[in-house]
Amino acid sequence: MDDLESEFNLKVVLVSFKQCLNEKEEVLLDHYLASWRGLVRFLNSLGTIFSFISKDVVAKLQIMEQLCGGPQREHYGTLQAMVAYEVGSQLVDLERRSRHPDSGCRTVLRLHRALHWLQLFLEGVRTSPEDARTAALCTDSYNASLAAYHPWIIRRAVTVAFCALPTRKVFLETMNVGSPEQAVEMLGEALPFIERVYDISQRLYAEHALLDLP
Repeated sequence: MDDLESEFNLKVVLVSFKQCLNEKEEVLLDHYLASWRGLVRFLNSLGTIFSFISKDVVAKLQIMEQLCGGPQREHYGTLQAMVAYEVGSQLVDLERRSRHPDSGCRTVLRLHRALHWLQLFLEGVRTSPEDARTAALCTDSYNASLAAYHPWIIRRAVTVAFCALPTRKVFLETMNVGSPEQAVEMLGEALPFIERVYDISQRLYAEHALLDLP
């Protein structure tokens, strides 16, 4: 495990999102989940600051792994196939969580929202000046994404936790891709892969009116 941790760098994780799309630009769920497992390792490397997100993500990944390996696994190869199957079979709670609280559509939506926050945050770090406060960047990204889905008490606790984030320089060094300048360059090359996966997923969910699942 120590060897795995020492070899970890964020570029490998971000570039792995490129593998999430097949030639039809469908989202391959096995690669999507694998990419998220890498992001969890990155979040955990920053300490307990992001535990409120990483713990929830791990729970969602476990749900999806069960669906992808379960008796209906043939419907869970791509995000598009999953949505078509669950919507067509009425396996999605559209108005309130009741009969299908852990549907694949609902579970991936939570991962999708968290991915947007990470995308915005890392893009903010990439484009910000050297003296920018990572806590402020993270809070702004959170407020523009996940905050809308959390109650006030969670929002308050989260923004306080962000104050423990390291400086921008130290944060860039945790990516394990070299100097802060190299990390910024890497983010510029790799973040578009996340953005593409996010945009395709967002469009799919919007087409099926699934963006506000309870």
